[in-house]
Amino acid sequence: MGLIAPNLDDRHFQDLVDDAKRLVQRRCPEWSDHNVSDPGVTLIEAFAGMVDQLIYRLNQVPDATYLRFLDMIGVSLFPPTAARADITFWLSAPQPDTITVPAGTHVGTLRSESEEAIVFEVVNALPIPPCELAHMVTAPANGPQVSRDQDLAIGTKTPAFASPPQPGDVVLFGLSQPIPRGALLLRLDCDVEGVGVDPRDPPLVWEAWTGASWTACVLDSDSTGGLNRAGDVILHIPDGHTASVLAQERAGWIRCRVVDPAAGQPFYSAPPTIKAASAANMGGTTTAVHAETVTDEIIGLSEGVPGQRFDLQHKPVVPMEGPMLLEVSAGHGWDEWTQVESFAQTGPDDRHFRLDATEGRITFGQAVREPDGTLRHYGAVPPKGAAIRLNAYRHGGGRRGNVARGLLRVLRDPVPFVAKVENREPAVGGVEGEQVREAASRGPLTLRTRDRAVTVEDYEYLARQAAPQLARVRAVPVSDEAAAVRVLVVPAAAVAPDGSIEFADLAPPADTLIRVAEYLEERRCAGARVLVEPPYYQGVTVVAALRCRSQADPIAVRERALTALLQYLNPLVGGPDHDGWPFGRPVQMGEVFATLQQVKGVDLVEDVKLFAADPITGERGEPTSRIELATHGLVQSYQHQVRVNP
Repeated sequence: MGLIAPNLDDRHFQDLVDDAKRLVQRRCPEWSDHNVSDPGVTLIEAFAGMVDQLIYRLNQVPDATYLRFLDMIGVSLFPPTAARADITFWLSAPQPDTITVPAGTHVGTLRSESEEAIVFEVVNALPIPPCELAHMVTAPANGPQVSRDQDLAIGTKTPAFASPPQPGDVVLFGLSQPIPRGALLLRLDCDVEGVGVDPRDPPLVWEAWTGASWTACVLDSDSTGGLNRAGDVILHIPDGHTASVLAQERAGWIRCRVVDPAAGQPFYSAPPTIKAASAANMGGTTTAVHAETVTDEIIGLSEGVPGQRFDLQHKPVVPMEGPMLLEVSAGHGWDEWTQVESFAQTGPDDRHFRLDATEGRITFGQAVREPDGTLRHYGAVPPKGAAIRLNAYRHGGGRRGNVARGLLRVLRDPVPFVAKVENREPAVGGVEGEQVREAASRGPLTLRTRDRAVTVEDYEYLARQAAPQLARVRAVPVSDEAAAVRVLVVPAAAVAPDGSIEFADLAPPADTLIRVAEYLEERRCAGARVLVEPPYYQGVTVVAALRCRSQADPIAVRERALTALLQYLNPLVGGPDHDGWPFGRPVQMGEVFATLQQVKGVDLVEDVKLFAADPITGERGEPTSRIELATHGLVQSYQHQVRVNP
């Protein structure tokens, strides 16, 4: 099998001739004879033949050479980005002293016979301080705060809310010290007196004081049935939890608040009572990244000449917090050198270096000979024989790190008193490194935009420059504003093997939106308004009836059909080209028919109905044969229903 030649320019002889004739008509209208007998057309065809041969030769250029061409105009391959996940460390029992999970602790998935474990590394150290319940306060919606410390000490039944309870009633628990990002175990002894409420769905929310406002806690479990029986409440406390003074007592405050019931949700007719309560910190949550950090790596000895290159032991290099510093040994210690994007503004004495993250290569400034014979140095040169080391860098990343929730449960570096770990939400943000063909398309855009956004393609290109970890970027003009552009960003959410995606994972992180908006704000045209936001996700529900083949298992056919629908109607891996559903492309019944007919074991697609659905509220529209999408819309599968008849 021969090698596939790259196709950098797909124009041929006749395309070049036609382009030249169109330019003649536009710029030289008096030239009216475009037949092959005209001498001018003969010259056009002669030059087109020569250019066609040059294009053919250019298309034989290998990737390595083409990368050098791109490097000459300042275009290098984007490295992969590392997925991130919040990891919860659970203690075996409450501890009297602070337990610290060190930075660099490794957590991974289970290793199987066919796949290596996926390993994450803790970014920042996590302290897990001890705490206990110090105070309890009740506060009706329209009444004063009342301390219940005495009632709690002697075991008196204390109504948690007013009688009858009203939305806005709260019961507050004061911890001996705040536990930001902690896992709070609240053990309550309650009687079944809060009648009228559904214990599986009480109208309660848990919140923590974070200094400026009450911030919602994540409820892990509640075995009290809405404060109606003895049990445990486990809460994940938000970051920023701090101490404050309430009811003349200083503590780290947590509160349980009564909220307005939803439609059809039962409400309290009498307040629940609390006889005893205690609290303990059972763990904490911190961020881990799908990469490994290497520190103080000696990358080589300087030869004392400009333009030196040194390869790192590990590649590719993924971005990390803070600036990357390189150190060069000197007689008095180590001198720090700073990373730059290019040496264009670097002076001869500036201690600068460049990093090719994809190749894992460090480059120092070069010397260029001027017309008068002198050498101009772009950056200082490390002294000959000096040792060169990189203080820290991360390597790894890629889409493989977008693991589902609950898979990171192996603690590879033991931590005293930590019994187990888990990721309560999927890891997101892992993106593969850029390919040569993708960088090839960026080359002409780089030359054209020159770091300025004019067309929608410019906005898309610059948005990817600002956040390479995004899975998709699309810029569309705002229809009702002449100088407004809507930049739609889609994060690299975790896609399950069956093609399903958690709808919440499609919301881009707030810091990513801010980074892209600030980057584009500096590069937009004067008077233009830029909106950076996620696309509008149109839920699509397919209701289908299939007939399977005589020897096929109906249950297996149904599972394969659901997987086919989830993978096709998918914002990241769906669509005709399997690279994400195209923005604004309508969903048509015929395509769904064709997708289901190709499922293994399907004999006949008997019926298909399409429904537009709201993935948040679950509301579904009328059956239709075509679902239109706005220019800023993407599809998201929502609760497909497939019936398979034998």
